[in-house]
Amino acid sequence: MTPNETLLLALLVIFALPWALWRLWGKITLPLVVVQIVGGILLGPGVFGAVAPGLHGEIFTPQVIASLNALGLWAVTVFVFIAGLELDISEALANRRETVTAAGFALGVPLVLGTLAGGVLLQTEGWMGAAGHPWQTALGIGMACAVTALPILILFLDQLDLLRRPLGQRILRYASLDDIAIWAVLALILLDWTRVSRQLGFVLILLTLSPLVRRLVPRLRPTDRWPVALVWMIALAFVSDWAGLHFMVGAFLAGAVLEARWFDVTRVDRLREAWLLVMMPVFFLSTGLRTGFQAGGWVVLAAALLLLVASVGGKLLGVWLAGRQLGWGRETWVIGWLLQTKALIMIIFANILLDKEIISPAAFTALLLMAVGSTVLTMPVVTRLLSRPDLSRHRDAVK
Repeated sequence: MTPNETLLLALLVIFALPWALWRLWGKITLPLVVVQIVGGILLGPGVFGAVAPGLHGEIFTPQVIASLNALGLWAVTVFVFIAGLELDISEALANRRETVTAAGFALGVPLVLGTLAGGVLLQTEGWMGAAGHPWQTALGIGMACAVTALPILILFLDQLDLLRRPLGQRILRYASLDDIAIWAVLALILLDWTRVSRQLGFVLILLTLSPLVRRLVPRLRPTDRWPVALVWMIALAFVSDWAGLHFMVGAFLAGAVLEARWFDVTRVDRLREAWLLVMMPVFFLSTGLRTGFQAGGWVVLAAALLLLVASVGGKLLGVWLAGRQLGWGRETWVIGWLLQTKALIMIIFANILLDKEIISPAAFTALLLMAVGSTVLTMPVVTRLLSRPDLSRHRDAVK
C-alpha cells in the first residue's frame, strides 16, 4: 500500500472501531469520547501490537505514526485552548468561601494520597522517566490522581440533565478552580533551572501581551476574532515550548486569558463537540500507541489499581471533608463521584509528563488505565445515587 492508503486505513480503524463498540455496548452509560480513549489503548502496542504484531506493524508504520502524532499535536493544542477559553471563574469568585473550601479539599486530599502512592511505586525501578527527579515523578502522579476532566464532566452533567441546574453549576465551579491549580502544579513540576531565564521570559511575555490581546479581540469584527485567537494560541504555545514548559501550557493559557462570550458561547460549545468528534480520536490513538507494559503486565495493572484507589478514595474523602465543613447533605457523594472523573485532562497531563521524560511509559500506562477505570465507574454510580427519592426530588433546589 502507498503511504496515503496506509494512513487512511489507520484512520478508518481509529474512527470505525470505537464507534462500533459504542453503538453495541457503551452508548447507554458512556460518551463516545470515553470509548475512543479505550479504543486508543486497545489499538496500542500493549494489546493489538501484542496479539497481532505483524498486522499492527503493517498498519501503524513509522510514517503513519509520525503523521498521527502531528495530527494529534494539532488536535490537543486546539482542544486545550478551547478548555482554557471555556474556563469561567467569575462564579467561583462570587462564591469564594464555598468554592475554595470544596475545590481545596477535592484537590488536596487525592493529591496527597496520589503522591504517596507514587512514592510507593518509586521504591521499585521502572516508573521514573530518564529526565525526572523522584519528587517530580511522585508529585506528577499525585496530581494526575487529583485531576478532574472538565470536558468529560460537562458531558456527564449534560447526560444526567444536571448541567444547567444549581447542583451542576456548583460542581462546575469546583472543577474550574481546580483546573487552574492543575496547570500551576504542572508549571512547578516542569520548572527547569537551566532554562529559568526563558521561563521568566515566557511569564513576562504572557503578562505583557495578555492585556493587549484582551483589549484587541473584543474590538475586532466577529469574523476576525477566531483567526486572531488562533494566531495568539500558536504563538504562545511556541514560546511556552521554547521555554521548556510544553506547548500545551501555552495553548491553555492563551485560551484562559480570553473569554468565550467574545466568540459566542454557543459556537464555542459546537466547536468543542465537533473537535471531539473529528480530531481528538487521532490524539487518543497516538496516546494509545505510547502505552507500554515494560514493567510487566500484571505489575502495571497492580499499579493502576493502587492509583485508582488513591484517586477515587482521595476524591471522595476530600469532598466528604468539604461537605462536613459546608454542611452539605446527601448530594456530597454525587459531587464526589462526578469530580473524580478523569479521562481527557488527565491523559493530556500524563502525556506532558511522558514527553518531558518525568514518568516512564509503564507509569503512563498505569495512569491511563486508572483514568479510564475512574471515568467508567462514574456514570453507573451517580445514576444510582440520583435515583434515590431524597436526591431526585430535591436536586433542582440544591444550591
